[in-house]
Amino acid sequence: MTNPLYDALFAPHEGKSSPFLLLAGGSILSHAAFLEMVDRMANALTALGAVPGDRVAAHVMKSPQALALYAACVKSGTVFLPLNTSYTPRELDYFVGDSAAKIFVCDPSEEAAVHDIAMRTGAHLTTLGADGLGSLTELAETQEPNFKAQPRSLNDLAALLYTSGTTGRSKGAMLTHENLLSNAKSLVEAWRFTRDDVLLHALPIFHTHGLFVATNVMLLAGGAMIFLPKFDVETVMAQLPKATAMMGVPTFYTRLLEEKQFSSDLTTNMRLFISGSAPLLAETHKKFELRTGHRILERYGMTETSMTTSNPYDAERRAGTVGFPLPGVKIKVCDAQTNAEMPMGEIGVLWVRGPNVFKGYWNMPEKTREELRADGFFITGDLCLIDEHGYVHIVGRGKDLIISGGYNIYPKEVEMFLDSLPGVKESAVVGAPHPDFGESVVAILVAEDGARIDAATIEAQTKDDLAGFKRPRHIEVVAELPRNTMGKVQKNQLREQFADVFQLAQD
Repeated sequence: MTNPLYDALFAPHEGKSSPFLLLAGGSILSHAAFLEMVDRMANALTALGAVPGDRVAAHVMKSPQALALYAACVKSGTVFLPLNTSYTPRELDYFVGDSAAKIFVCDPSEEAAVHDIAMRTGAHLTTLGADGLGSLTELAETQEPNFKAQPRSLNDLAALLYTSGTTGRSKGAMLTHENLLSNAKSLVEAWRFTRDDVLLHALPIFHTHGLFVATNVMLLAGGAMIFLPKFDVETVMAQLPKATAMMGVPTFYTRLLEEKQFSSDLTTNMRLFISGSAPLLAETHKKFELRTGHRILERYGMTETSMTTSNPYDAERRAGTVGFPLPGVKIKVCDAQTNAEMPMGEIGVLWVRGPNVFKGYWNMPEKTREELRADGFFITGDLCLIDEHGYVHIVGRGKDLIISGGYNIYPKEVEMFLDSLPGVKESAVVGAPHPDFGESVVAILVAEDGARIDAATIEAQTKDDLAGFKRPRHIEVVAELPRNTMGKVQKNQLREQFADVFQLAQD
């Protein structure tokens, strides 16, 4: 029995001195050196008691060692659970407990804050910092630099990624070796990646985009990555001449366009710019092409499916669309009420089927049956249409999803938190257009009888218990929320009412 992901992504690079990670300080980590780090890390996980199938939760900053932790999980047969670095202890408590993680890796600076979580859930707590130092790497350095890849099947879990739930309870999407490997193969083919490519990697590695799309594609292609700890516009511009491709969220491209020094001279070596995780404005498409001569390639995916569609590499890349289904992926647009397939050009809910579609939700069989049909189709909840040329247009998002700076925010989770605060009778959370982040969070609150809501106090409370990207950027207090005859809050009215709040703040 083999280990599908390890055999395809990592094994071909064993013993090779070819460059893999080009680091900001100028140092280079070869494939062989990286894989030696992986072996030591895999031995460390085993020493801590992890066995194939166990979950390893990682709330750590981006670093070569953090990437090696992912690879070590693949090789040891454990299930990698990356967690957004913005999550607070309150949020981490749920993820570590729900997943029954065997090992919980955190930043050394937060060890004391999450100690009780580990004790309560039974997870072994260990640390890994942005500098690569911590108790986990100290243990790894004492281990042998060789580790036999544990046997796994295509249907075995490789990763568990939590995505916010509309009921406020986050759902753990179970991703298999086949899910991740099939998607990497499709993307290498669709985007023409080879061993000669150098990818500018400024994305975080706690979600699909930076970890499974960018990293897996480059491992499969055999190329190198300029591995930056975060997106810093000056650093990115300095590194662009050394790269051939870049993957980013719309914010990356709007920030670059704000810089006068950003010009076609910096992009002469580039062959491809890719954008995803949030819609890219047509205006950004045009400005970027005028400035650089490059047409950004926009694609679409989600945690449960990895990448599903992509604008073409060779043919026309159309602004406002996410292109065509990737090889091996079947899509259809269905009526939200009847589930009947819609005629071409009509709006409905996007359904997806293919080897990229996840196995189901962790410990949520009913939710899995509701959204993942017996015939393999996954109901995304996103509203779309397919035009006469076959291009997919994402025209709206079901379930009131907000995407801010590439991060998914489900309003219900924020509303549940706001409703629990003293003086708050009820709340409604919507997204409003933001010139930089695509969308940002607006919270509309109704006070309890006789109570007074202070926006500054609310803001202070959210800083303690909500990740930064989830926090309301504008708070409004109203006498009552608009409702229809069935008592449902009319969020469309709220979105219209507060559509200009962030634009007005800039004027």
